[in-house]
Amino acid sequence: MSFKQGRIVGAPLVALFCSNAAAHSFGNIYTLPIPFWMYAFSASAALVLSFVVVGYFVSAKSAARNFRTFDLVAFDAGAERGVVAALQALSVLALLLTVLAGLFGTNNPFANFSVTFFWIFFVLGFTYLTALVGDLYSAINPWRTLCDWVERLRPGSFRPRLAYPAWLGYYPALALYMAFIWLELFGQASPRGVGLFLAAYSVINVLGAALFGLEAWFRHGELFAVVLRLIGKIAPFECKAGKIRLRQPFVGLLLEPADHFSLLLLVLFMLSSTAFDGVHQTLPWVSVFWKWIYPLLTAMIEQPYLFFVDIYYYWQWAMLFVSPFFYLAIYLLFVWLMKLATGSPRSVRDLALQFTFALIPIAFVYNVTHYFTLLFSQAPAVVALISDPFGFGWNLFGTARVSSPPVILSADFVWHAQVALILVGHVVSVYLAHAQALQIFPREKQAVWSQLPMLTLMVLFTTVGLWILSLPIAGGQVQAPGSS
Repeated sequence: MSFKQGRIVGAPLVALFCSNAAAHSFGNIYTLPIPFWMYAFSASAALVLSFVVVGYFVSAKSAARNFRTFDLVAFDAGAERGVVAALQALSVLALLLTVLAGLFGTNNPFANFSVTFFWIFFVLGFTYLTALVGDLYSAINPWRTLCDWVERLRPGSFRPRLAYPAWLGYYPALALYMAFIWLELFGQASPRGVGLFLAAYSVINVLGAALFGLEAWFRHGELFAVVLRLIGKIAPFECKAGKIRLRQPFVGLLLEPADHFSLLLLVLFMLSSTAFDGVHQTLPWVSVFWKWIYPLLTAMIEQPYLFFVDIYYYWQWAMLFVSPFFYLAIYLLFVWLMKLATGSPRSVRDLALQFTFALIPIAFVYNVTHYFTLLFSQAPAVVALISDPFGFGWNLFGTARVSSPPVILSADFVWHAQVALILVGHVVSVYLAHAQALQIFPREKQAVWSQLPMLTLMVLFTTVGLWILSLPIAGGQVQAPGSS
């Protein structure tokens, strides 16, 4: 598997069952210990049981206790500023090194610091760290830091030239997210590609901040700031008013609803892009084009075979960009059923925004299940790369020749870890949705009824998620005419 990350579940829901599966995360054929339908049935049954337990034991009073926080550490203001300033400088240095190594270093991705650091340590590792410790990125964002430095040298450089339009919401971050995932899946992310992407992304951030101001742009437009702020809501820690506070994990997702429809689309793309990455090279998905769409096109258009190969890739790109809207249609259907079940006067849009953050644990565990093995297989390489970031044969810290073999996890362990993570993520989402319903609906029985459609949606997501993980990878995305 290449250097992939993800985000952030979006291919159409096709067949849900297969028996002799090949778990695509492993790269090799892996026959499941028991038939797939047993995994799906067991996970769904566990999810239904968790719903019964939550509905019976969790009341509005008990759910309210989850909002309590406990002070752990109070910071000295001067010391805190010093630590943050050091981390900011380190983040800017890491950004500059990644860009320079990508643009001027070797084009061998295994010998260039930029690829491993960006895809593995930042996109994967830092995301998972954020889920543990909170939104550290908001304090050390390298692009925000660079803009702050410029602002200190030339006050007024980033004063808002235009008021940020309310209708624009988080659409800039969503557009950048889509471009980012396209680059990951289809853009041949070589070291030079990483360097060019980060250089272009830096220019976009500077221009966005100069146009709309620092606060507006880095809240709504900067992709990583938006996504990591959402992931940080999962963490059991929060930093506020100079103090580190302990709270129950995931409770940060209940403190506020999504404030714009574009944020709902972004969360859905966190789901859909990861699932699309999991499914877009599998045999069933590839066969959709070559067995069904390709014959129809050849009947209407007389063109060489290579013409349809190009069409195939355009189709893949289109499906990636359409995926969050497909999920949106399904999500809004179940929210509408919730509205019918409760007789709520609230609009479907309002209810959809209220329950948006309950989907984030699912998006997060989907990302972890698809990519956590890369941390074991690729991260050890950084020990040697840190001494020779450009691949020029340097040995700056004496580690360039240190052998750090990757940790290869067994297929059996990976599969069962994936099943467990997906189930836990969905159980957490069931709890969050119920706790949110207790805040929205006046009667507890009404809150329970409201969650029956959401439970059905969670069972559907669980089954589809496990099915995607069990699919066999195609032997190449392009198939010859008539191939099976």
